[in-house]
Amino acid sequence: QLQFVHSGGGLVQPGGSLRLSCAPSGFTLDDYAIKWFRQAPGKEREGVSCISSGGSTDYADSVKGRFTISRDNAKNTVYLQMNSLKPEDTAVYYCAAGGGINWYTCRADFGSWGQGIQVTVSS
Repeated sequence: QLQFVHSGGGLVQPGGSLRLSCAPSGFTLDDYAIKWFRQAPGKEREGVSCISSGGSTDYADSVKGRFTISRDNAKNTVYLQMNSLKPEDTAVYYCAAGGGINWYTCRADFGSWGQGIQVTVSS
């Protein structure tokens, strides 16, 4: 089980911005695809954005144009920049590392989860 430390969550007004950070504990993330998920109360967990070990990215339609995923291998950290936040973005956000045969791509088995961090968007 891979461990992550999250930071950057909190309470913001609609239209505001946050930057989430995902920092692994006990391993180097540069060989792994990393994906952000989120889960709101009463809803299923959904994929938000992914970045492969090679830097390729994808985004859920609901966040395209507003969120940006990036990685800084020197700092061993993956970021999720969230702009133009909406109340619908309110959720616990989780960072996960790729595994399985496609561990380095965004088609990986994302079974190694971070502990999650709360993002609340409200007036």
